Amino acid sequence: MNIAFKKLSVVIVAAAVLLAGCSKKPKRPDPSATMLGQGADGGYNSLQPMDISTGAAPGTGLEGRDAGFDLNGQMRGVLESVYFDFDSSSIKGSERGKLEAAAVHLRDNPTHRLLLEGHCDWRGTAEYNLGLGDRRAAAAKEFLGTLGISTDRLETLSKGSLEAVKDADKGAAAKDRRVELVVVQ
Repeated sequence: MNIAFKKLSVVIVAAAVLLAGCSKKPKRPDPSATMLGQGADGGYNSLQPMDISTGAAPGTGLEGRDAGFDLNGQMRGVLESVYFDFDSSSIKGSERGKLEAAAVHLRDNPTHRLLLEGHCDWRGTAEYNLGLGDRRAAAAKEFLGTLGISTDRLETLSKGSLEAVKDADKGAAAKDRRVELVVVQ
C-alpha cells in the first residue's frame, strides 16, 4: 500500500506541475490595430517603400551613401572576379589586368575601398578551402599593393567553399575558384 501511495503522489504532483506550467494562448490582435491590417475605412494599410538612394531622410545615416551601394555599403559586379587554377593561389598572367583595372578604379574613387573575397570549388575539406580562399585573397591584396594601392583600403575575407556548387562539373568548379572584388564605401 505504501508503494502505491507514493506512485499516486508522484503522478498527482507531476500533473499539478504540468498543468501549472501551461499558459493560455495569447490573444491575437484585431487586424485594424496592426500596421498592415484592415484600416477603419475598410481598406488595407500598407507601408510605402522609401527610395534611399535619393530621398533618405536626414539623420537616418543613409543620406551619405552613393547611389549603387546596397544597404551594407557594398557594390558588386563593378569589377571582374579574378580566377585561379585548381589548388592554387598564384595569380595567372591573364588575370592581372582585372587587378590593374581595380587599381585604376580605386585611384579614380579615393573614398572607395575593396573587399577581396576568396572562394574555392567544392573539393577539399571546409578548413582547407577556407585557408585556400584566404591565400587567394591575400595574393590579390599583395598584387594590388605592388600597384601602389594602400593596403589600408583593402580587406580580405575567405568564403572557402561555402558558396560553391556541390559536385559541379569542371566548368562550374572553375568559376568557383575566384576572388571577388567588391567595392566598399
